Amino acid sequence: MAEDVDKESKTEEATEKKIRDTIEKGKLPQSKETGILASFVAILLFTVFFAGGSIMELGSFLSVFLEKPDAWTMDTSNDVVELSRMVTLEIGKAVASLLLLLVAAGIGSSVLQNVPQFVGERIRPQASRISLAKGWSRLFGVQGFVEFLKSVGKMVFAIAVLCFVLSDSLRQFLAGMLTQTTDFVLVIRSMAIDILVSIVAVMGLIAGIDIVWSRFHWRQDLRMTKQEVKDEMKQSEGDPIVKSRLRSLARDRARRRMMTAVPNATLVIANPTHYAIALRYARDKDSAPMVLAKGTDLVALKIREIAEANNVPVFEDVALARSMYKQVSVDSVIPQQFYQAVAELIRVVYANKAKRKLQ
Repeated sequence: MAEDVDKESKTEEATEKKIRDTIEKGKLPQSKETGILASFVAILLFTVFFAGGSIMELGSFLSVFLEKPDAWTMDTSNDVVELSRMVTLEIGKAVASLLLLLVAAGIGSSVLQNVPQFVGERIRPQASRISLAKGWSRLFGVQGFVEFLKSVGKMVFAIAVLCFVLSDSLRQFLAGMLTQTTDFVLVIRSMAIDILVSIVAVMGLIAGIDIVWSRFHWRQDLRMTKQEVKDEMKQSEGDPIVKSRLRSLARDRARRRMMTAVPNATLVIANPTHYAIALRYARDKDSAPMVLAKGTDLVALKIREIAEANNVPVFEDVALARSMYKQVSVDSVIPQQFYQAVAELIRVVYANKAKRKLQ
């Protein structure tokens, strides 16, 4: 019941990250019917292009072997082994091409469905693979029911095809029994080709449906709950709460660093309470006035407070403070358009210092 509820809660399509992680683990949609179809195609190719010659050669060998048993000595165990080797070799030659075609068909059907890749996760021992509960759900779940329906469908189709083909070929089969052995082999081959063509056509239809179903079912299994999507976004982009906290800490550190630099300022330009910019200009160090700190409202008031406590001149210029605040950055020199206005204030600062020295 809980599993059904969980499936119902998975209303969101799988994200690209989950699809990518699933593919990397080797969990790809795979149609079993495609492999079976490829095997029947391989058998059909063998029957059409190779079976005639291979069966005739094997028949000729066995006919000699059976018609002249006295020609084969079997006095010792070596004779038996040699005879067995010869028979096995002849049978192997007859079916070698079939085995190669079957192997190629199996590999080809897998490659055409998914790009081959080595995944260690697939061979790692997992308890879920021997779990009775998991096995029961696989056998009697939706996937197991679909596999059962496919098996029944294949059996029904196979019986229908065999009945249809054999009903048309019965006369041909009976007539072939009255012919020479070599001719009868060709009759059997022709009937086998008809049966295989029909089976391949039916399996092609079943495999096409199974490919669509397997990919649809794979997508359905990958669906996510809203909470899973949120958790994945937090993992990939970072928790918004944590990020906000980090930004707040960064601002606090920057503010403290600015405040410790204010006592070294040459002057502060302020808009009485809303803006404050602390500047430093040392003729032997700075090519242009440097911004040590800036702020608005409470931060601006704190800058003024520290400046006044350390005898740093504070100039109130509403227009200059507003325009500078928008265009300057901390630890950077001021833009050229403010050179003249700031230079006049610096002259005042140096003039006042000179007067104090004379006094």
